[in-house]
Amino acid sequence: MTHSTLRPTRRNALGMIGATLVLPQIAQAAATRSIEGAAFGTTWQLVASHHHDLDRLREDIDALFAMIDQQMSPWRSDSDISRFNTMGAGWHRADAEMIHVATAALDLAKLSHGAFDPTVGPLVAQWGFGPIEGGLEPDWRGLSLGDGGIGKAHDELTLDLCGIAKGRALDLAVDLVKARGVDDFLFDLGGELKAFGQHPSGRSFQVAVQHPVVGKPAPATLRLDDGMAVATSGLRTQGYELAGNTYGHIIDPRTNAPANDHLLSVTVVGRDAMMADGWATALFAAGLSGGPDLAQSNNIDALFLTGEGAGISSVRTGAIEGALL
Repeated sequence: MTHSTLRPTRRNALGMIGATLVLPQIAQAAATRSIEGAAFGTTWQLVASHHHDLDRLREDIDALFAMIDQQMSPWRSDSDISRFNTMGAGWHRADAEMIHVATAALDLAKLSHGAFDPTVGPLVAQWGFGPIEGGLEPDWRGLSLGDGGIGKAHDELTLDLCGIAKGRALDLAVDLVKARGVDDFLFDLGGELKAFGQHPSGRSFQVAVQHPVVGKPAPATLRLDDGMAVATSGLRTQGYELAGNTYGHIIDPRTNAPANDHLLSVTVVGRDAMMADGWATALFAAGLSGGPDLAQSNNIDALFLTGEGAGISSVRTGAIEGALL
């Protein structure tokens, strides 16, 4: 685990596109072409070598994201997860994909000692960030999994997979693009990215970690090697200020309130976008007081950003140091 101060440079600030927490630097390069779309209340972008016909993939990508939305979006009253959340205690049949993601969520809850909790949906709603109604006390141990179904211990227990499902969608989208014969590409889903192969210039893809404060240049740039994914959780995209305090959408299960431990963002790099997504959420919820130790004990490559003004302080764990440019 290392501590340091990152000072923005002009080079870090150049070539970024979009408005997400982690951004591709290569979409406008002459050797690439891209397609874009919308999903999950955000945007997606596929960037690949100019010789690929990417437009043929748009319909399949949109269909994949629509399927995942139908299964796991709590914003849809007709989704599988919304129906589960309105059911009473007991065992309920579920789609294999939702069981897969729920299994990963409960594994992560155990590994993170509850910092990641897929039952915090009602608290997220109470603080103004979500649609899930139910009991306000998180209880991830009240969920159970088995062949073909998900169980809950009491009527008001709910399931919220928003902290991990987008990463799973990214993994599946990358698999789809690979299966269609595209090589050397970068897929961006709402600021979570995954690389396959190399940039057409022959180097690894490079992505900029966006500054947590609007208007500030990027404090760091990451090298994203073949098969690697990156996810960031922070206050910038979903938060509000009230009476001089900033409140974000990530709930700290220790306080049942938005995480507020002096962190601005946490970026996680790994081969599985779903777990990178989930760990970024867990580590931000754990805060500076517990997040770095939690990352270190689980061999998570993470970049924690805190501070204000021209200098941003960082804590780095795992092999993240080797990915920073």
